[in-house]
Amino acid sequence: MNRSPTYHVPVLLKESIDGLQVRPGGIYVDVTFGGGGHSKMILECLKGKGALYGFDQDEDAEKNGFSDPQFTFVRSNFRYLSNFMDWYGVKEIDGLLADLGVSSHHFDDESRGFSFRLEGNLDMRMNQRAGINAAEILHTYSEKDLADVFYNYGELRNSRAIAKAVVKRREQKRIETSDDFLEILKPFFSREKEKKQLAQIFQSLRIATNNEMDALKELLMQASALLKPGGRLAVITYHSLEDRLVKNFFKTGNFEGIVEKDFYGNIKSPFLAINTKVIVPQPEEIERNPRSRSAKLRIIEKNGTGK
Repeated sequence: MNRSPTYHVPVLLKESIDGLQVRPGGIYVDVTFGGGGHSKMILECLKGKGALYGFDQDEDAEKNGFSDPQFTFVRSNFRYLSNFMDWYGVKEIDGLLADLGVSSHHFDDESRGFSFRLEGNLDMRMNQRAGINAAEILHTYSEKDLADVFYNYGELRNSRAIAKAVVKRREQKRIETSDDFLEILKPFFSREKEKKQLAQIFQSLRIATNNEMDALKELLMQASALLKPGGRLAVITYHSLEDRLVKNFFKTGNFEGIVEKDFYGNIKSPFLAINTKVIVPQPEEIERNPRSRSAKLRIIEKNGTGK
């Protein structure tokens, strides 16, 4: 298949692959295949042995696949990880990588509606074959539900006022494009914080459109069950919501961060933290790829008993 080198620049490439400790002959999963940058390095580490499964629900990503007997592309949301591993007869895996960031390809394609910098239809679906798009959410959600989306996923304090303005506008005119949405939003944001706050509200709408938080929870639970004792899980996050969820799960084995301790006061967790301090991009990487600025890499290893 034809691969596009500009589809997406992989973030924390060396750090994440080193953290996985890929072993030739092992079975690995890249649940956010995208442009294939991380997967390519995993395949190199496999040295012609073992297997790599690359998940991506976007048909554009499938075009970046490899003609390699060790590689299988799975066009699906990673929330169905267990189903597909069972389909392929895989009972355990040695490692899994998840780069949760939106690809450069998506942000730069105005027809997808991910960026407030480009005019395009408000779609925002990672999988354009299923689900309702962002414009439909703006038109069908109640004022309260819209306010919850903007507050819970965008952490915007003026979420109720924005939701009220959206409902008022949709009664007069359909909100179809990013420019339509921006016209509603402009009065609510100061010039000093405009870019940050616009990014937050577009993020909130994207998360709701793709049901990202629930999908991430399902992925982490399934990955934990599939990992062999000693297997590793590496996750790159980009915003506080997903990072908090991953951090809690890695530390305690649950999403609420509820700590359970043994008789001696040690925290009980199914995982061992490989990096006690979160890994972030070096200045040189941020200079090459500004979108990596907010990336955080966390790596855990399943403990010997798997409990």
